[in-house]
Amino acid sequence: MNPFASFFLVNNAPRRWALAGALLLAARWPRPGPGAPPAARAARADRLSQLDNARIAFFTSRLSLTQDQAQRFWPVYNEFIARRRALNRASRPLKREQIEALTDQQIRDNLTQTYATRQQELNLEKEYFDRFQKVLSLRQVAQLLAAERDFTREVIRRVAGTPGAPALGEAE
Repeated sequence: MNPFASFFLVNNAPRRWALAGALLLAARWPRPGPGAPPAARAARADRLSQLDNARIAFFTSRLSLTQDQAQRFWPVYNEFIARRRALNRASRPLKREQIEALTDQQIRDNLTQTYATRQQELNLEKEYFDRFQKVLSLRQVAQLLAAERDFTREVIRRVAGTPGAPALGEAE
């Protein structure tokens, strides 16, 4: 089992949130650009790795994955995430274009491509819904969807420094 996952599975909420908070707040640091020094890129890669480890621990705990399920689930889930990220990267240029600088036809093409990408994302989710059911119970698949949403909300909350969020080391 992943050492970070075992840390989160211990029934010690303050300790879990202290580590999660530290990892999630690490995402606040600015992204190094393409010309950034290798140390900055390595530091960002390390922070993303820590965030992924926190996600593994969070999901493993929330879904109550057995060791066998975890060994079968994570490769499928990582493949899903990689494919979803690829779709998101492909759609980024569409979102960044200035509407004022485009012709009506370009806007139409842009929106058509945006809808096609969203349909591809939906098809991907449906495909992996079927694949996840081969590894997890239906209840765990539903919990996965909720865990993804909750993890994202927690990351955003921690990064934004929402008032009322427990300070690092405090109880939930």
